[in-house]
Amino acid sequence: MELGALDNTLVLYILGDNGASAEGGIHGNFNDIAALNGVHDTTENILRRLDEIGGQQAYNHYPAGWAHAMDTPYQWTKQVASHWGGTRVGMVAHWPRGINDAGTVRDHWQHVIDVYPTILDVAGLPIPTSVNGVPQQRIDGTSFAETFADPATPHRAVTQYFEMFGNRGIYHDGWSACTKHCTPWIRDGLPDLTDDVWELYGPEDWSQSHDIASEFPEKLAELQALFLAEAERNYVLPLDDRRSERFDPGIAGRPDVLRGRTSMRLFPGMTRLGTSSVPNIKNKSHRVEAAIEVPEEGAAGVVIAQGCRFSGWVLHIVDGYLTYTHNYLAASVYEVTSDAPLPSGRHVVSFDFEVDSGPGFGRGGLVQLTVDGEVIGAGKIDRTVPFLYSGTTDVGCDIGSGVAPTYETERGVFRGAIDWVGVDIIAGPEATAPPVEVLNEIEIATQ
Repeated sequence: MELGALDNTLVLYILGDNGASAEGGIHGNFNDIAALNGVHDTTENILRRLDEIGGQQAYNHYPAGWAHAMDTPYQWTKQVASHWGGTRVGMVAHWPRGINDAGTVRDHWQHVIDVYPTILDVAGLPIPTSVNGVPQQRIDGTSFAETFADPATPHRAVTQYFEMFGNRGIYHDGWSACTKHCTPWIRDGLPDLTDDVWELYGPEDWSQSHDIASEFPEKLAELQALFLAEAERNYVLPLDDRRSERFDPGIAGRPDVLRGRTSMRLFPGMTRLGTSSVPNIKNKSHRVEAAIEVPEEGAAGVVIAQGCRFSGWVLHIVDGYLTYTHNYLAASVYEVTSDAPLPSGRHVVSFDFEVDSGPGFGRGGLVQLTVDGEVIGAGKIDRTVPFLYSGTTDVGCDIGSGVAPTYETERGVFRGAIDWVGVDIIAGPEATAPPVEVLNEIEIATQ
């Protein structure tokens, strides 16, 4: 506006990145991070804490039934990329200089991959094949700029695949074929991918309401073959229907900037470090140690914290005692505290976590606290966050919502001095079996 260029600025407002989320499960949940880790809440617990919902102590999510209602008239919800309820949303275009009939509607079928070529088109720029000598990935989208001027512009021939957690579909020239493989709130008993039943919807069935697969088996077979071709061309294969596990790149097999790195040294001032910026210690034995100085009046606050109020862990000093706190999805808070307060002076403090043997993710383990190599405390952690911490990693403070319930200093700012903090993964067996107990429905205890 200040530049006087608003009328000649193209604004594209996409009404959502997908359908409404059913990740709250049938009952909804008080802590959505728990649900993303595969742990679901109960109606009884939610009702007991109803007055807290919407407040600072809650990370609440509505029940799946509301997601279905919000996605009407389409079928299904977020995560179910096979059906329009999981993917289809509207878009608003604002460009007074380029759109003459403001307030009108276009019913052209477009995909988000069309946005980039549209912007280049209206700017009069070619799609680049190389940037600074680096070959660019192919662009599959097409510009929809011509629809701005003429609502009668013919629909382009479009082919677009969809896939998420094994839910898959294909759109081609108005036809859509799709199969729902898994349901967002059901964790166990997934069918074999080859047993999934495909549906078929015709060009006039914009809400996918009338399955005509039995009437046009040849058309369905054609689209199924097209899906496989597009899936191969876009590196979708092999299909992977794991869900919570895929938050962990080490389990999912995704590229990871720290893959293979088992050690890192961090320093004061390092805050808001993202998950991929520090070694992934979940489901592994590990050691965290730090060189600190305790002043005469005693130290207090956070040495290092990872996560937030709803999941994570922190090494900190409480009332002069070295303390390790593991926040298990705001359901349980485990603490291991040193036998005596830390004396003043320079020390190397640490905790070692030895994960329990056995199958499954989110296993507990033994925590051992040391000061200058001497064990000064130990304790058992029954279970740990398996796949996802919400929040960042902070050295010398906890600038998020607070992994531990309280700190002696504001935001846990460390009273004393920190030279460095080391994070090391200790070699040993990692969890490889499907999660068992951690994914059972639990009652989230009142904190």
